Amino acid sequence: MNWTLPGRLWRNPQNVWARRALFQIHLWAGIGAGIYILLISVSGSVIVFRNELYKSFVRPPLVVEPSGTLLTDDELKAAAKRAYPGWTIANVWRVKNPNQVVEIWLERNKQRKQRAFNPYTGADLGNPDPAGLRFVLWLVDLHDNLLYQDIGRKVNGAGAILLTVLCITGAVIWWPGTVSWRRSLVANWTGNWKRFNWGLHSALGFWSFAFVFVWAVSGIYLVFPDPFTAVIDYLQPDEAQRGLRAGDEVLRWVARLHFGRFAGWPIKTLWFLIGFAPVILFITGVIMWWNRVIIPLLAEEGWREAPGWREARARQGEASIEARRTASAGLTTPAAPSIEASPYRARASGAAHPPLLCEEGNVSQLED
Repeated sequence: MNWTLPGRLWRNPQNVWARRALFQIHLWAGIGAGIYILLISVSGSVIVFRNELYKSFVRPPLVVEPSGTLLTDDELKAAAKRAYPGWTIANVWRVKNPNQVVEIWLERNKQRKQRAFNPYTGADLGNPDPAGLRFVLWLVDLHDNLLYQDIGRKVNGAGAILLTVLCITGAVIWWPGTVSWRRSLVANWTGNWKRFNWGLHSALGFWSFAFVFVWAVSGIYLVFPDPFTAVIDYLQPDEAQRGLRAGDEVLRWVARLHFGRFAGWPIKTLWFLIGFAPVILFITGVIMWWNRVIIPLLAEEGWREAPGWREARARQGEASIEARRTASAGLTTPAAPSIEASPYRARASGAAHPPLLCEEGNVSQLED
C-alpha cells in the first residue's frame, strides 16, 4: 500500500527518512547540550525556592563596638584600596546605625567583590553575606548568566533555543505509530534493561514535554524579549489599546510559568520535581547513545583485526545491493532477522563483521 507522507508518519513512522533525520538531530543535539541542560535544570529546580532560601540564610545586621570616631568615606575607600590593591571602589554603603558595618563594593576586570569594613578602624571584616546566601546567589547567576554576565546570558538564550529544538524533535520521534502509541506512555519494567531505559526516556519525555517546552520558550523570551514584544505590538498596537494589553498579560504569564512562583508551595514543589526530568532524560539518552554509537565503534575496531572481516563486509554490500534491486523491481522477499540490528546479536552469532552504526536511526533498534 502506498501511503502519503502524513499517512506514513501517522501509521508507521519508523521508516520515514525525515523522522530518521530528526532522530539524528535529536540524538547529537542532546549529547552536545547535555551538560548545559543538566546544569540549568538542577540550578533552576533549586532556585524555585529562592525566596525561601534567602529568608533561611539571611542573618541580622553586623554591628561593631564603638571605638573612637567614625571614618569618613574617603578614609574607608583608602583602607579598602590598601586591603585590595588594583581594585576600584564602586560603592560605599552606609546605614543609619553608626555601629553597623559599612559595605564596600569593589571591581576589577569585570569582577566584583563585596566586603564589610569596620566603620571605626577600617578593618576588613570579610564578606557581608553568609555562605548559604552567597551560594544561592551563585546558583541564580549560573542559571541566568552562566556566570559570565551578558555574554553568558546570550549563550543561555542560544541554549534555550536548542532545548526548544530538542523538544520538537523529541515529540516527533516519540510517536511510534497508531498501533503501539499506548506502549510509549509508560516504561516497561519487564524485559532487559536497555528496553526499560528506552521506555523510561520515551515515557518521561512525553509526560514532561509541556513543562520543558514552556521552560525552553520562556527562557528564549527572558533573554531575547524584543521579538516577542514586536509580535504583540504588531497584533495589538499601543495606540489602539488602553491599559494592559492581552498580549502583555500573556508575556507576563510566560515569565511566571518559567519560575513557578505564582501559586504557593504546591506549584513550587511540582516545578522543583519536574525540573529534574531533563536530567533523567539526559542520563537515559547518554546510555542509549553509548549503546548505539560507542560500543559498536569499539567493537568495530576490535573486529577489524578478525580474519575474513573485509570479505564479510563485501558480501554484506552485495546483499544490500541485491535487496535494493529486488525492492525496485516490485518484488518482495521474506525479511530475515539481521544480526546488524544489534551489536549484541552480532557477537552472539559469532559474526566477523561489525554492525552498522545507528543504521536508519530506527527507534525499535534502541530497544535491543
